[in-house]
Amino acid sequence: MVEDSPAQSNDGRPKRWVVVRPPDAETGILLARADGERQVSAIGDQHAGRVGFFLQVEDFESRYAHMRDAGVEFLTDPRTESYGRFVVFRDIAGNRWDLIEPVGPA
Repeated sequence: MVEDSPAQSNDGRPKRWVVVRPPDAETGILLARADGERQVSAIGDQHAGRVGFFLQVEDFESRYAHMRDAGVEFLTDPRTESYGRFVVFRDIAGNRWDLIEPVGPA
């Protein structure tokens, strides 16, 4: 975790501003709790049923096995395409991700 700061919603309710990123990375992800019925109704469908996030790995088979053994919900079987090996999974909020090992240099 890079940052965990208290904040307020537009109407003054308390919330948190949480940013996570891998060690030595420049890019991070801001995690935010849904605020209000409209945002709650979109949880897991922010990308209209499409994959919205990509987790790039160097050893697809070991990462896939580790995630499968940990109970991750996979929505497809692993496939190999011209761009690499991948499988679609769902996170705990319902978002779809590709676990992908690209072909060639990243």
